[in-house]
Amino acid sequence: MFHVVLITGISGSGKSVAIRQLEDQNYLCCDNLPVKFLHDFIANAQAESLEKVAVAIDVRSPGDLAKLPEVIASLRAHGIPLQVIFLEASDHTLIQRYSESRRRHPLAYRLKLKNDLAPSLEECIAHERELLAALRDHEHVIDTSDLTPMQLRAWIKDLVIPDNNNVLLTFESFAFKKGVPSDADLVFDVRCLPNPHYEKDLRPLTGCDEPVATWLSRYDSVSEIINDITAYIQKWLPHYMQDTRSYFTVAIGCTGGQHRSVYVAEELAKRFSSHRPIRVRHRSQVPTNST
Repeated sequence: MFHVVLITGISGSGKSVAIRQLEDQNYLCCDNLPVKFLHDFIANAQAESLEKVAVAIDVRSPGDLAKLPEVIASLRAHGIPLQVIFLEASDHTLIQRYSESRRRHPLAYRLKLKNDLAPSLEECIAHERELLAALRDHEHVIDTSDLTPMQLRAWIKDLVIPDNNNVLLTFESFAFKKGVPSDADLVFDVRCLPNPHYEKDLRPLTGCDEPVATWLSRYDSVSEIINDITAYIQKWLPHYMQDTRSYFTVAIGCTGGQHRSVYVAEELAKRFSSHRPIRVRHRSQVPTNST
């Protein structure tokens, strides 16, 4: 089955990590392909009977980047199974990554020529967000702000589903102290629940561990909030699915993203286990499962 993955997004958000992961999954990968060559590249791949192709396109492609949403729509209209993954991160995270890598932003030289003045990194990032805004608003977004490269590789591997014809439902736990993930469609706050963090024996564990699950399940408030969230999603998920989307992410947050949010996300995934495909993932480094 022919399948095309397009990796795009903000510079410094992990596109190179994503492309390397796809290479490991036996995708023919092309990084920094100009938009005007995308049609021909895919046509040649089909002519050579290749099954899996991945392309990275971003602001390094000068001039015709604004045409990318139109090209994507055209390819899909012609029946090309094109999956677009948009990577982004917070400004603070991007600035930190550029400081560590000591690399120059790809727009720095272009903006200097345009304005006859060397731009700051913050100005480059802001301009890049403007250039990519239209694309971000219509594609699947992964916020990599608090993800390790290993986590991002795992998420990309999990996300690329060539035979996926249904909405991919994701339950994602996160830590409010690290910020709300921007890739969430719905966000629920479970910080009001009893906190296993204050139990000495439970503190080093996660919501995936049986002792924590048993402890939380004893509280009526925990089951009640899970029931309420379940009822809300059951009522409104069909309406979201009518919106011709391919992905739907429900984010569950607690203070540290280790106990309560993890447990609730896992329990919700069990409640919706009849939905296919479904996935549960955690921004803290705890086990992640998908179906």
